[in-house]
Formats: sequence, structure tokens, C-alpha cells
Amino acid sequence: MSIERVPYDEFSMFYENASEFGLPYHGPPLVRRERVDLDDGRHISALVWGDSPAELVFLHGGAQNAHTWDTVALALDRPLVCLDLPGHGHSGPARKGSADVFGNAADVAAAVETLGAEASAVIGMSLGGMTLLALADQAPDLVRKAVLVDVTPGVDEKKSSNIAAFIDGPESFERFDDLLARTIEFNPTRTVESLRRGILHNALQRPDGSWVWRYARFRASETRASETRGEGDGFPRFGNLWDSVSGLTVPLMLVRGMREQSVVDDADEAELVRRCPAARIEHVADAGHSVQGDAPLELAALIEAFAFGS
Repeated sequence: MSIERVPYDEFSMFYENASEFGLPYHGPPLVRRERVDLDDGRHISALVWGDSPAELVFLHGGAQNAHTWDTVALALDRPLVCLDLPGHGHSGPARKGSADVFGNAADVAAAVETLGAEASAVIGMSLGGMTLLALADQAPDLVRKAVLVDVTPGVDEKKSSNIAAFIDGPESFERFDDLLARTIEFNPTRTVESLRRGILHNALQRPDGSWVWRYARFRASETRASETRGEGDGFPRFGNLWDSVSGLTVPLMLVRGMREQSVVDDADEAELVRRCPAARIEHVADAGHSVQGDAPLELAALIEAFAFGS
């Protein structure tokens, strides 16, 4: 029986992003993939937009990859860098598990130093947001402004149960359509076209025709040496990063999705404001946890105003 191969070119679908959200499209944007080698033989991979020094750095969420920001990047139309976190996308493995935000932050620091050292702001969504807080602790000179996208250190297993259920699903799928059907089930607010693009960027077709995700799954069997990992299960604990919020000396913005898929509640928002009274809080009514997927143009406008406005 012949195997149906699904073609993939990661730089061929930007026109779809633009068309879906009504953005002008004058041909393929200038985007390239860069690799930053780390001292221990691992590497960080990134998408570099434009040919001028990066003005923004983006860190995606757990089980995602740098392409989650494609529509936001098109809308911003600025030179920027979108990293694949360790254990995700085209990057090499993480030091101690893909949810180890302190180890990940050290790797991210090396990549940002190489690709975006002068960026005006770092934007982190979900796991990327927690990595951003750890980065601000470890390399504060690399974080001039900080944007958290639908996450605070108050995220826990209950609030993110839907995300965990999706990540903890089957390890492989016989057909692309099976993978797409499961993704649609867990992302009811997104268009089928956008989810199809996302899968092509975030999954690999094996020689036998089956499909597996590009990211390393969060497992209870991962080492618990990480300061963010609890002792009773495989869910990462981020509560100690509240102190990082308190210690921020740069402008901070929280962009919170207001649909039920969000992992931020009113108590989280209040605690963030208590810890950082000058924080800017923005609510996006038509977005869940994936603000960049549900409302990319609104998110881009918020980032533009925060990072470059007076």
C-alpha cells in the first residue's frame, strides 16, 4: 500500500496567514531560520524576520513552536526573532526537561544575546512567559520591556487541564486527518485552515506515514531537579516566579484572553498588580489562552503600542 506524503515547506504558507486576517500581502516576507549553538553541543533554532537588528523577541508556549507568531509578525512588520524553546520545534533538547524554565532561560539568553540583544521587548506566552520571567532574573540586560501573554505564575494543573489533556494525548497518529481532528476538538475557536498550518509546523511525518509532534512531551518521569517541578506529578510549578514579578525593574504588560480557555483568572491578575503595581493589564475579549491565534492583530497592536509607544 502506498503511503500518502503531505508536502511541507515552512516558508510557503505566510500568504494564508495574511489572507485569513485581511493583512496586505506583497510577496513572501524576508524570513530565515538561524541556529545558535550552545556550549554543551545542543542548539537553539529561531526564525529571524527581516535583515535589520531585531526589535522584538518572542517566546512561544509549551507544545508550540516559533511559527505560532507568524500572523503577529506579519502584522507588526518589524525585524524580530521568534525562538523555538528547548525541546520544541527545530531546537535541540532541553537541559532537564522542556518545562524547566530556569534551564531554558539560560539557553534562551544565549540565543537572544546572539540574535536579539538590543530588542526593545521580550514577549512570552504561557511556558514562554514563565521562561521570560526567569530570563529577566538571569539576564536582566536582555529584557527592556516584558509582555506576558495569558500567563502568570499562578497557572496550575487545574487551570491548564484542557491544555494538559491535549498534550498528554496519543504519541503518534496514523493519518494527518486523525491529528487534525484531535486538534480541532481541543481548539474550537480556531479556523480549520489555521490549525492545519499549525500542525504542519508542529508535527513530523515519519517514513511509515504516521505523524508525531515535534515537541518533547511533559512527563512525570522527567528529572525533578528543576526548581519549578512538583514532587507529586509531572506538572510544572511556577509559584516561585511570583518573586520574579516583584523584582522586575522594567515595564510589564499582561495580555489576558477572556474566553474560558484562558489560564489566568481574576485572582492571578490581582496578584500580578499587587506585585507590580505599574503593570499594564489588557483584556482581549475574543481570545482564549492562545491570544496570538485567536486575535493576532489585536495582540500585535498592543505590543506595538507598549514596546514603541511613548
